[in-house]
Amino acid sequence: MHIVDLNCDMGESFGAYSMGRDAEVLRFVTSANIACGFHAGDPATMRRTVKLALEHGVALGAHPGLQDLIGFGRRDMDISPEEAYDIVVYQIGALSGFVRAEGAKLQHVKAHGSLYNMAARSAGLAEAIAEAVYRIDPELILFGLANSELIRAGRKAGLRTASEVFSDRTYQEDGSLTSRRLPNALITDERQSVDQVVRMVKEGKVLSQQQIDVPIQADTICIHGDGVHAVAFAERIRRSLEEAGVLVQAAGAGLRKS
Repeated sequence: MHIVDLNCDMGESFGAYSMGRDAEVLRFVTSANIACGFHAGDPATMRRTVKLALEHGVALGAHPGLQDLIGFGRRDMDISPEEAYDIVVYQIGALSGFVRAEGAKLQHVKAHGSLYNMAARSAGLAEAIAEAVYRIDPELILFGLANSELIRAGRKAGLRTASEVFSDRTYQEDGSLTSRRLPNALITDERQSVDQVVRMVKEGKVLSQQQIDVPIQADTICIHGDGVHAVAFAERIRRSLEEAGVLVQAAGAGLRKS
């Protein structure tokens, strides 16, 4: 049987600004990546999102990003591995406080936006993030782009890793995501998205924009909760996976140490 986690970035509201439909999307996902205040989120939002995820039985993850609220953490920054280590430790620590206050435990860490993409390419940044995660709690699972430096660094550090694939993004022939700055980076057709997800999970392949099948491991699937049809899409992805005979469960329930 094929098993996969379904995760969503959450807690990305800030102050008076509201983003995402977390409460509704939580009905369909198994893991929540909760913003830690740098690219989005604030203390009140972090607390509310932790409580909401626990009410739905959804596993908790820290979602650290670059300190760039205006750019939503999606602009590359020239940071050193030491800086990456520091900001990841800081943000995991912040969210961990709210999680522990609710008597719960973090399952995983998933970097956000440009920090995630930079670490997918840079061994130095990836190793710094993996070290930060391991030193806080070696039982945490490190989420990272499938076939990326982040997955390799996590395994090297002795962490459990979850290779992540994306439901609404296109891929390049080297296994990387198509840059959001390029045409056709996002998949807007639901049928195409569902077909891509099911194939990645069941066949371990994704068709790149160059029309080449790329081998890919799918331990966890990322969906986004801020689209116009986010809730309906989350429900459709979950239903389609289950109809295809895929067991959808939190990453911590099915992964062994690498």
